[in-house]
Amino acid sequence: MTTTTSDNEHRELELLNQISADPNATQASLAGQLGVAVGTINWHLKRLIEKGYVKIQRAERRKLKYIITTEGIALRARLTLDYIQSSMSLYRLIRERSLNAIQDVRKAGFSQVKLVGQGEVAEICRLTCLEQNIEILDGRHALPILKINEMKVTVEFQEDTNR
Repeated sequence: MTTTTSDNEHRELELLNQISADPNATQASLAGQLGVAVGTINWHLKRLIEKGYVKIQRAERRKLKYIITTEGIALRARLTLDYIQSSMSLYRLIRERSLNAIQDVRKAGFSQVKLVGQGEVAEICRLTCLEQNIEILDGRHALPILKINEMKVTVEFQEDTNR
């Protein structure tokens, strides 16, 4: 599995945030907090140190203290802004897909749907339905299904002989 630049930037932002919160954190504790291997933390720290974003200071004989430099603070600000912009772009994309699916539901004469899926994309879809006065039901009626699969929002129509 390869790691993209965006993944690296996101991980480095998380790492800089953790170091800022606790400069005395060990690589093991940072790995635990970020849910990655110690080797991954080591690799990112080496990169950040080589680029001048973080420096090391000996706190004790075997203990290190990580200090974010001025350049590191600027990097953290840029990465935070990039993360926010990327998140908003993804939000707008999912919202647009949800609105398109809702439009298809309305064209078919429905004002209620079932929602199948979980996670943040499903939550955006749920909020969009509420905003658009589309009721979400769990019932056994043959309603359109808004199906969430990763970043996709699709509509499936079911046959209902009682409708």
